[in-house]
Amino acid sequence: MPRIGLDRDTLLAAAAELADERGFEALALNALALKLGVRSPSLYNHVSGLPELRRLLAIRAVERLTATLEAAASRADEDAASAISLAYLAFARAYPGQYEAIQRAPEPDDADLQAAADRLVQLIIRILSGYGLAEDELIHAVRGIRSLLHGFVSLERIGAFGMPQDRDASFRFMLHAYLYGLSRGGGE
Repeated sequence: MPRIGLDRDTLLAAAAELADERGFEALALNALALKLGVRSPSLYNHVSGLPELRRLLAIRAVERLTATLEAAASRADEDAASAISLAYLAFARAYPGQYEAIQRAPEPDDADLQAAADRLVQLIIRILSGYGLAEDELIHAVRGIRSLLHGFVSLERIGAFGMPQDRDASFRFMLHAYLYGLSRGGGE
């Protein structure tokens, strides 16, 4: 019988906090149980084990990132691509464990995670479609911006930017150069 006050949403919120504090790969059921003040076996009333917990956390994180980017795009006057990119960076900085959770491609048979990831990709495609790219070019552009954003986040996370110049200014410069390239016809 599930513990009173402990449900799957509470469990996932605590797991997200732990992942952000310790890293997604360091997420463990015993640490989660300790955080929630329960014994580890109590968690099995809500998840079948660590793989399911990680999968559910990944779905939650993708949905949260998608909502964050949608909100940023809706507030943007003209440049939604810049707005979502800045929101992406802010999300990765604020929620490093959840960000890490969304970096793997979903398993082909995981319909829920695949659907969440597809919504995120479709949002980015919709925003980048304003650059007048052909369908195949849009996929290249999505991969390009994801690589650009993830590369920056990853390098920043490991402390690879040791020069004194402002990292946010570097990010905006890089982003502007990429989006300017898209506006000039992409890779052609």
